[in-house]
Amino acid sequence: MNDTDSSRNTDPAPTEARRVACPEFAEGDARQMDLAVGGQALIEGVMMRSPQYLAMAVRTPDERIVIRKKTFKSVIRKLPFLNIPVVRGGIHLIETMGLGIDALMFSADQAMSEDRIEEKKSKFWDTVMMWGTVAFSFVLSLGLFFYLPILLTDLVVGEESGSVVWNAVDGVFRVLMFVLYLWGISKLPDMARVFEYHGAEHKSIHAFENGKSLDADGARDYTTLHPRCGTSFLFFVMIISIVVFSFLGRPEDIPDRLTRLAFVPLIGGLAYEAIKLSGRFAKAWFLQPVIWPGLMLQKITTSPPDDAQLTVSMAALRAVLTPEADDFKERVYYDLPTEPTLGVAPEGEPA
Repeated sequence: MNDTDSSRNTDPAPTEARRVACPEFAEGDARQMDLAVGGQALIEGVMMRSPQYLAMAVRTPDERIVIRKKTFKSVIRKLPFLNIPVVRGGIHLIETMGLGIDALMFSADQAMSEDRIEEKKSKFWDTVMMWGTVAFSFVLSLGLFFYLPILLTDLVVGEESGSVVWNAVDGVFRVLMFVLYLWGISKLPDMARVFEYHGAEHKSIHAFENGKSLDADGARDYTTLHPRCGTSFLFFVMIISIVVFSFLGRPEDIPDRLTRLAFVPLIGGLAYEAIKLSGRFAKAWFLQPVIWPGLMLQKITTSPPDDAQLTVSMAALRAVLTPEADDFKERVYYDLPTEPTLGVAPEGEPA
């Protein structure tokens, strides 16, 4: 159920935004509300998510911002008995992947054409190609970050070495491949743009968490690094996998290697709990050594955005913080921002 409201441009005050975004937090801990809002960089845009809504804001070739907003209720909220530490992490990971793929398909569609807002369904072959790309990426990631490190470790670690040494070396190879992969894709022009929107998303979240105005002015001076970033989550996955795989011993054959895949949901669940902990206690001195490596990796996956990109990110954030009627399902509309002139770059990145 889509429409094209070209005049909608609400901007809830920061304090009021917390209340309307999730009523159950209205009388509770404001920090809980902060932790419930997050986002993801898209192609020429940003997706934001609150406990009630999901919104994708994308800049089209004609410099307009198109927003797709719809209701959202996590599986964990629908089935509270699943809200168990570690278990909820695996569910959240699968849920996030599905939402992220849908958002990327929408952003790719809008970023490539000026006249796609009226289209209600993606073309069949566009969908097939997107899912084909996802499947290829999944297989490539398994080969690059899972199987190849095993082969390299077998080459450098002798048979006399114990499982702890073998898995430690395997983990080092995995982390190195991950860092090199991030560095390599950061050099691609299209990915460089995505990483700038990633930085815009982080700045916007910082502004919201600190009660600033929900516009480019409110977000500009914040860092592009954030402890609850997906990059930090993946780093936790890499480190936790070393510990978990150490209990499985040294894989001697292909079945042993494939058995490790069964433990990926457990590793993802543990990493999810770690990222929640680092977000809740981001300033605790005893967690700084754990949080710091992930933040340093974000120096690769985030870049300082210009005001035009911050405007897009804030449009998505305002959308998920704006309440709707009880029968609301989905809307696609153009945002008419009043923020500073497009394309004005920030003077510098705060230390």
